[in-house]
Amino acid sequence: MALQGKLELCGLEVSCVIGDRADERAREQTLTLDVSLALDIAAVAASDALEDTVDYVSLAEGIRAALRAGRFAMIETAAARAAAVCMEHPKVLGAAVRVEKAGAAQGLRSAAATAAAERANEESPGAQGFRPATSN
Repeated sequence: MALQGKLELCGLEVSCVIGDRADERAREQTLTLDVSLALDIAAVAASDALEDTVDYVSLAEGIRAALRAGRFAMIETAAARAAAVCMEHPKVLGAAVRVEKAGAAQGLRSAAATAAAERANEESPGAQGFRPATSN
């Protein structure tokens, strides 16, 4: 029996080079990510064991490493890369990522971008209908 669930990483902070302007390329800025993973949680609900789910500590470190290495110009690219990192885990049916960059422009609290990915239907039918997390 499948038991659909979500695992969410809320407020993941990543210090990295992000931005298109020369002044942004010369320094790190902090991005804040919200990540929502669609999973079949039946196995972990029965076993209560880490090997039956996604290790969110390892996933967070993988996302941080990818964004730090990427040195992206656009937050959309950062969101897409973070979603791709999530989808590398075989237990993830779908991933939605929201990337927020504070102080992107004067008078603007923040800018944000979202990206969502899901497995093809033949890979994992449980991913159908997965929708990205919404912001606060």
